[in-house]
Amino acid sequence: MTRPRPLLTVALVAPLLVLLAACGSSDDAGSAPSTSRSSGGDGSTTTASSTPKVPGSVIKPDMDALRGVRYCEVLLLTKGAEGFSAEVWNTMGMSDCPKDQWDALDAKSIAAERGATAALLNGPRYWTLDSIDTDLRKGAAETTFGDIAMFRAATVDLGPDLPSQTPYTERPVARETVFGFDAGSEIYELVSADGATYVMQARSQTVDETLEEADLRTLGARLDLPDGWSYRVRTTEAPLAVRSTEGVAVVVQDELQNTYQRIDPT
Repeated sequence: MTRPRPLLTVALVAPLLVLLAACGSSDDAGSAPSTSRSSGGDGSTTTASSTPKVPGSVIKPDMDALRGVRYCEVLLLTKGAEGFSAEVWNTMGMSDCPKDQWDALDAKSIAAERGATAALLNGPRYWTLDSIDTDLRKGAAETTFGDIAMFRAATVDLGPDLPSQTPYTERPVARETVFGFDAGSEIYELVSADGATYVMQARSQTVDETLEEADLRTLGARLDLPDGWSYRVRTTEAPLAVRSTEGVAVVVQDELQNTYQRIDPT
């Protein structure tokens, strides 16, 4: 079976592609298949680097109590002979991404300082799940952007071709992570015209900085859903484990950059 090209952990595709399209390039691109090397959300291993470690204590999140936990990410984009690649840096386990420190970051300055083609500030985001089964931050490099400490969650080779950036478009993400929802939890789902179900894993304040979890109950009225699609809110009667299929999760984002994972039959 030919596996789809892996994309970013936690589905950062839509904002990334907008920025990549704006960068453009006239360089010749190779045709080598894309790969993902990461630690954290996708469960694979990050290669060690010379990135300096961050002094001070580390906040270890309770991986069984993640609902509402805030995190942010910085993506460093580069263009090489074989296409685009991105380093994904994440605050999980380092801090809750303080607003004043996050607001003080400047993407252009970060790109210049790190020698990147461009930088993308992704967040803040908040988990809408209850638990994650993963080996968080094991062996990951650490650094700071401004005053915010982050670990390297992934290095992703995107290849020469940019996939679709359209909301409600399925995108593959290479990871073995299991997302958990407790019995009695309120969950937010998209249902496609062909009956596929996608459960929200994280809400975003990137597009709408006022979006709170309470707003998700009526979010369907705001969304410009494709024909035949619906949005629903329900309470789980039993624990729900959302798993990857053969190491690949399928995700979609809505136009507010909230991220959902498809629930595949077990």
